[in-house]
Amino acid sequence: MKKDFLSILDISKGELEQILCEAGQLKTLKKEGKVHDVLRGKNLAMIFEKSSTRTHISFEVGMNELGGHALFLNARDMQIWRGEEIRDTARAASRYVSGLMIRAYKHSTIEEFARHATIPVINGLSDLEHPCQLLADIMTIQEHFGSTRELRVAWVGDGNNVCNSLILSTVLTGMNVTVATPRGYEPAEEIVKKAHAIGGKVTLVRKPEQAVKDADIIVTDTWISMGDDAEREERMRVFRDYTVDATLMRHASPDARVLHCLPAHRGQEIADEVMEGGQSLVWDEAENRLHAQKALLVRMLKK
Repeated sequence: MKKDFLSILDISKGELEQILCEAGQLKTLKKEGKVHDVLRGKNLAMIFEKSSTRTHISFEVGMNELGGHALFLNARDMQIWRGEEIRDTARAASRYVSGLMIRAYKHSTIEEFARHATIPVINGLSDLEHPCQLLADIMTIQEHFGSTRELRVAWVGDGNNVCNSLILSTVLTGMNVTVATPRGYEPAEEIVKKAHAIGGKVTLVRKPEQAVKDADIIVTDTWISMGDDAEREERMRVFRDYTVDATLMRHASPDARVLHCLPAHRGQEIADEVMEGGQSLVWDEAENRLHAQKALLVRMLKK
């Protein structure tokens, strides 16, 4: 039976530990210049409705370094953009490639692909979740702190797809997450309820200072995600007090570290002084997209 990765909770705690262990080994092999071509002969189709930098580069390089091949497919150049049903594209693609990675506007699009594909489907980003980003984030946190259990994490800003995946990940990691958002920009209600129902540790607040108080990790993301451009002026007004800057960082633990999945809008959700400062783990986090996803690909495609 094929297994998809549409949500961070599509893997168990044990599977997460195994993926992170493999990711660490793959990171070491890369630094040593050693080849690990366990996916030789495998092909990954990468379908992009949304533009991408890190997702595109990390998946393509990852497949190449594992001995496989990645195909970049712009949705606008495919027949689905002209009205072909997703189920038909999914069935045909399943006859050609070993797996599908999809970066889509709607989570339902990726779910539809997964329903009809006979090969593994990976969520490269949707409006509901960004589980691949969380693999990299958890890997980065674990590298720095040694363990994730009972760490205090503050999310500051829009309750978006990355925030949703972070909330759900608390079930696997044991982290405590406090989310600070303006009214009307909270994470998805069904996500928060689901996390609470299965043991996740999530608190919702309004003030960033309250969220970051004594926090070990502060996480933020753009205020204006792809598809929200029509709301730019309103969002800039609503989020103006949600910048992760030196003043806000003084409310956190002195040893606190900062994550941002990128792209960053310096001076908006994060100050340049924080992004480039000694508390930033942003570049380790970006690099770990490659290693964590390689481990995921091995797990999903090796058979």
